[in-house]
Amino acid sequence: MGKSLSTRVLVGAFIGAAAGVIAYLCCGPTAGFEASAMNDAQRALSGFIRYVARPAGQIFLRMLFMLVAPLLFAALALGVAGLGDLKTLGRLGLKTLLYTVLLSSIAVLLGVGLVNLFDPGSGVSEEVRRQLSAGAAARASTITASGPVKGGIDLLVQIVPDNAVKAAAAGDYLALMFFALIFGIGLVIAHGSKVQHLKNAMEGLYEVMMALIGLVIRLAPIGVAALLFTLTAELGYEVLEKLALYVGVVLLALALHQLVVYSLAVKYLGGMSPRVFFRSIQEAMVTAFSTSSSNATLPTALRVAERNLNLPPEISRFVLTIGSTANQNGTALFEGVTVLFLAQFYGVHLALSQQILVVAICVLGGIGTAGVPSGSIPVIAMILGLVGIPVEGIGLILGVDRFLDMCRTVLNVSGDLAAAVVISNHENRFRPARVELERG
Repeated sequence: MGKSLSTRVLVGAFIGAAAGVIAYLCCGPTAGFEASAMNDAQRALSGFIRYVARPAGQIFLRMLFMLVAPLLFAALALGVAGLGDLKTLGRLGLKTLLYTVLLSSIAVLLGVGLVNLFDPGSGVSEEVRRQLSAGAAARASTITASGPVKGGIDLLVQIVPDNAVKAAAAGDYLALMFFALIFGIGLVIAHGSKVQHLKNAMEGLYEVMMALIGLVIRLAPIGVAALLFTLTAELGYEVLEKLALYVGVVLLALALHQLVVYSLAVKYLGGMSPRVFFRSIQEAMVTAFSTSSSNATLPTALRVAERNLNLPPEISRFVLTIGSTANQNGTALFEGVTVLFLAQFYGVHLALSQQILVVAICVLGGIGTAGVPSGSIPVIAMILGLVGIPVEGIGLILGVDRFLDMCRTVLNVSGDLAAAVVISNHENRFRPARVELERG
């Protein structure tokens, strides 16, 4: 997403939200009321929402959902396949995988814990809660066919699909993600020119999906304006207050993970001073913030790793290349916070087992999420459908996603470089220049 597009998204979000609040103040609430109980202004506003604003927002969301299945499948399978020959890269790949899962789990748990602590989406008035629940399930079902998640043994069994194509067609993305992981393992252990051709084809599929995602995101100013107009016209300015609290929780979680978790990891697992580490990666952090893309920042990160951190190229190139897609701590954290915030906002109770499921999916989604601007939006939409949260609530998030995307990309890139430091230290492959760097 370029700067001009991000500006248009912010303008669209402002116009949609402001127009919705004005319409709410001038015409009054419309959600949850029968047409016979409305005045002329309310009926006119209700008709505009029903026939213009809501369809425009839903079309935008349906276009995102249209691309979720092939994108997740290609990204996850290629992410696993990127480990290469497990026999030769086994130890290095295993350490990278374990570190990625550990740090991503900490990130999501941190975010989920802060959401439960501060409850940014709670406290919505009963009147607004009633308006939210009126028709929300029906509207969500027009975007995704996914129903509420099952629990216990049924959930465990159904994670393994009996038909991967049927799982994708039915919107059972959890089963599709499992198949993608297995397929990726198959790509690792199988060899030959035909397997390479298949990998090339999947890389082509991934590139096509990312290009289409880019086209859809270009419609975001209109989609965001329509979604926020619908929400604020029905609910008033109270929704904006909750959105500000949500942004604050996301930024707090990102800051804690960046300054506390990464510092501890670099110091105790990587044997490097956190001060030296963060001073050395400033260039990569600035690039990540300005581009909002881990993939676009990869060349800068590689240069920083070799020149500033003095890491061995054979390790830093492997870890950073895999990490640009598979080690998305900030994205996983953001997805967890967003899902729980919207659950609180819509009054959808998520049991502990469901929250654990959300954490697991977010960690897995951190591996499959594209390292490009707004790459986490399709994953969030998928999770919302899985846990029964109205997906039109994503309009709230899209209005502020650009800024949060810039912030979480900094965390993603910093995490990749921290991982390279940790893996290099455990492989005993630091260069002597590292000592001089720390003294300086």
